[in-house]
Amino acid sequence: MKAKFKGPVIQRRSQIDGSTTDQRLLDSRGPTDWVHTDPWRVLRIQAEFVEGFGALAELGAAIAVFGSARTPVDDPFYAQAMEVGRKLVGAGFAVITGGGPGAMEAANRGASEAGGASVGLGVELPFETGLNEWVDVGINFRYFFVRKTMFVKYSQGFIVLPGGIGTLDEMFEAVTLAQTQKVTEFPVVLLGVDYWSGLFDWLRDTVLASGRIGQSDLDRMTLTDDVDEAVALMVAARGRHA
Repeated sequence: MKAKFKGPVIQRRSQIDGSTTDQRLLDSRGPTDWVHTDPWRVLRIQAEFVEGFGALAELGAAIAVFGSARTPVDDPFYAQAMEVGRKLVGAGFAVITGGGPGAMEAANRGASEAGGASVGLGVELPFETGLNEWVDVGINFRYFFVRKTMFVKYSQGFIVLPGGIGTLDEMFEAVTLAQTQKVTEFPVVLLGVDYWSGLFDWLRDTVLASGRIGQSDLDRMTLTDDVDEAVALMVAARGRHA
């Protein structure tokens, strides 16, 4: 059955609306009644921050795992994401994902089956139906920027599996925050050498070569196929904070 989540609210059948909360906030076209409604949106935004902070404040050390919602169960990267979730729990971390299907589900599943904290931070989208069944602590947000704040605030690093636009957005946002020193000691590991090599080649041969980034920007990201190496980098970063 088709369903849509709007924060904690679920809509089904004829009650599903055709837009998202973010879209209505950001769309300045049309009537000017937004002048009167936007101040009230601030209260809803505030409430989402309060809800997120309250749910995650006692989570402890955690790592965010990103990857494609379109990764099928029989894909090798699904198995690898499960391994990531399991080994992060073994290293003493909670696991945070976007709460969706595919690679996110796999990481949550690995963490949950290992007996660790499996967290999903969902967001209102027109084409997804809520959190996967392996999320043990889940929050559905209306606003992308609130959700992104939670990822960065409560994660000590990112492990990124093959994914699409959303995964790229999350990865580059993490690197940008580290580059601009909004966060410190924030390791970003990309799993899947064959998948990510073309991107790394372009960043090195085109973007770096033209002087638009520095070598230190590339050095913020580690490319590997080794889950143990990825987890070890997260552990090492935690040790430097201890």
